[in-house]
Amino acid sequence: MSKSDTRDDLVDAVDAWLPQTQCTQCGYPRCLDYARAVVDGDADINQCPPGADITIHGLAALLERDPKPLNSDYGEHKPRTVVRIDEPRCIGCTLCIQACPVDAIVGASKQMHTVIESECTGCEVCLPPCPVDCIDVLPAPASENAGDGPWPEYPPADRERARQRTRARVERLERHARRRRLDRLHGQARSRAGRGRMKDDIAAAVSRVRAHRRHDHPPGHE
Repeated sequence: MSKSDTRDDLVDAVDAWLPQTQCTQCGYPRCLDYARAVVDGDADINQCPPGADITIHGLAALLERDPKPLNSDYGEHKPRTVVRIDEPRCIGCTLCIQACPVDAIVGASKQMHTVIESECTGCEVCLPPCPVDCIDVLPAPASENAGDGPWPEYPPADRERARQRTRARVERLERHARRRRLDRLHGQARSRAGRGRMKDDIAAAVSRVRAHRRHDHPPGHE
């Protein structure tokens, strides 16, 4: 096994100990990014408020480090939550849809939005962009998978579903970004081709004018 394979396996193992809320409180945009930072030594094991003691002790055992208290600079642990949109107050701006890391909000521009509560991780990333403060934070209902594993708030099935939805969203956004870059490159190529044709047309017109002048005024003609 190569060094990179070993590192990737360790990143996956660290990621498996994270609640997959994608809340960014750890200072990284995704749980996977935080896992990479922990493995690379750029982040400590106690920066995940949702995971709190369970994550800290799991990572300490995995990485053979001493457990430590949750670093309060990154927030405090609180029970799992979900969000709900007060639909009559929603103006359909789509900012919450764009912010949601697990695509748990549906709607269209200038149309009412709603939260798929079964997919909501309670990350609260959608709250700051909302211009009309129409998103409420509520206690999460007990998960139907709560009996699976030692972590009732974030059972394995819930974490895996959130991880997959996050990955699917990231891949979709990357595809869209690539398509926009290609469209921009194609547009630039068409613009250059258009400018090239314009230069050719101008050159052809100048040649025609010169040809007419030579015809009307041949050399030696008085």
